[in-house]
Amino acid sequence: MDISVYRPGELSAADRAAWSAMQSKAHLQGSPGLANPFLSPEFALAVGRCRRGVRIAVVREQDEPAAFLPFQRTAAGVGRAVGLGVSDAQGLVHRPGFTWDARELLRACGLAVWEFDHLVEGQGPFEAEASCRFPSPVMDVDQGYETYLAGLRERSPKFTRTTLAKERRLVRTASEVRYVHDERDPAALRVLMDWKSAQYRRTGRSDRFAHEWIARLVEQLFHTRSEPFAGILSVLYADGKPVAAHFGLRTERVLACWFPAYDPEYAKYSPGLILHLRMAEAAAADGVAYLDLGRGQKEYKDSLKTRELTVSEGWVTRRHPVAVGHRVRRVPARALRNAVVARPELFEPADRLLKKMGKIRSGATVTVKPTKT
Repeated sequence: MDISVYRPGELSAADRAAWSAMQSKAHLQGSPGLANPFLSPEFALAVGRCRRGVRIAVVREQDEPAAFLPFQRTAAGVGRAVGLGVSDAQGLVHRPGFTWDARELLRACGLAVWEFDHLVEGQGPFEAEASCRFPSPVMDVDQGYETYLAGLRERSPKFTRTTLAKERRLVRTASEVRYVHDERDPAALRVLMDWKSAQYRRTGRSDRFAHEWIARLVEQLFHTRSEPFAGILSVLYADGKPVAAHFGLRTERVLACWFPAYDPEYAKYSPGLILHLRMAEAAAADGVAYLDLGRGQKEYKDSLKTRELTVSEGWVTRRHPVAVGHRVRRVPARALRNAVVARPELFEPADRLLKKMGKIRSGATVTVKPTKT
């Protein structure tokens, strides 16, 4: 393989165009996961403006681009998928039939190890090193919204009736209800980020927007527009103000769901669920094939999904002391987290505890009931 490694700003316009073309054809060539916007050059370049160590490996065959691997690396040679921690799709974007040697690729990139947690399907040389696999639910809308809604009524009749009834009640109660699929007002984005930060704190989770680079990344992607890629802010308004919002990324065929949140004052109407149905309707009208809800166990995802993709977590390593040390540090923590998430008898008490801690931090009074043993 002829492999060159570039800083984000060094990537030529021709290479970017070739990368985007591979994504646009992916669904026709048996690799639909490669069409995910988190695998787009725009995402990698935006992360490169917010984080140090971002590099892009370009593999060429007969002087033509055959594959692209965006990654982040440390001076010691520890590599991670670009945007690890916020990226919901990772891997090598390549043309049909391309095969590669994972360790040869790492060597050319100067990496002892490459870590991933949302590796898309069809990445055989990397998947061989995966330690865990997880479902990533999607909402298929390629047959139109009415077809999706009919299927939803059949799969989740009670959920569908309840959600649509709440939407009708909101319409009757509010002075005005409107939906904007592609809101360009930055003030609405700030409202969403404030809601999301409050939700993280309320549920005892780490506030992603407290990390300056993540807030900068989202703001940059909000302003990013190209023919195949865009940051999409969708907002549900009632009584003249936002009551639910979502920021995600889209390519021609995929809308990747990322940061949803809503105003707790309107919780009785389930505005977040109403928003997702409106998003599905608008995405279908725009020619999107599916909405990727992302890895993670959530009741609303189980209700909305039509099927599941699979993403993987793990490391690809070379024989190198740095790789050994990295695994020793990372494996126990990941194994513990995955064991808790996978087992309801462990996850549910841990989730309740996090929420209680979140309320304590926010100053609310909490009554802690003793746990039965």
